[in-house]
Amino acid sequence: MDHSLKLVSFKLCPFVQRAVITLLHRKIPFEIEYIDLAQKPAWFLEISPLGKVPVLIVDDDKAIFESSVINELLSELSEPMLHPADPIERAINRAWIAYAAQLQGMLYRLESAPNEAAFLEYQQRLRKLLLRLEKALADGPFFNGEDPSLVDFTYAPIFMRLKYLHNHYPITIFDGSPQTAEWATSLINLPEVAQSVVSDYKDRYHHWLLEHNGFLQQMLSPS
Repeated sequence: MDHSLKLVSFKLCPFVQRAVITLLHRKIPFEIEYIDLAQKPAWFLEISPLGKVPVLIVDDDKAIFESSVINELLSELSEPMLHPADPIERAINRAWIAYAAQLQGMLYRLESAPNEAAFLEYQQRLRKLLLRLEKALADGPFFNGEDPSLVDFTYAPIFMRLKYLHNHYPITIFDGSPQTAEWATSLINLPEVAQSVVSDYKDRYHHWLLEHNGFLQQMLSPS
């Protein structure tokens, strides 16, 4: 590939992680620059219309924003495409990529729940979202079958965080969704997923959870 790529990120962003997974899977060379979202640099605000990460800077002068758009570009820059060849199946994959926003939003509510009642409510809502997802899966190990694709890379950061929570608190998100649980394990075990976060990710995520000063602050065991 003849383009230079720089990914602008902060160290816990699940949306940036989607792009990193795709870059690593494709073995595409790239740089990554971390910024402080509490003090966004002026140059970043100039290239990010929404003031959010990720932003992919191509050839030093073109800025692409929104994680799903970035991943579509990365899929098109190298072969084979990370989508099904059939246009209808491709559209179905894109629809389930959009569905991931519901899971990501509910996960954030779970992470920041102020008390046990709210935590249990959000856990139940997450479980219902996963039950719908369960019906869309192929035979595995990935969403479409044997090979991982963009829809897999979209859900991997969500599953990584759910696994962390499960290891510290007995959440029951995957009850009734055994195939989704197996899919999550297959994704988390991919080398590109394991390598898509900073080395101290678990500590950073743990401390980020504690900063919410809610239910999980009481329940999480020490890191």
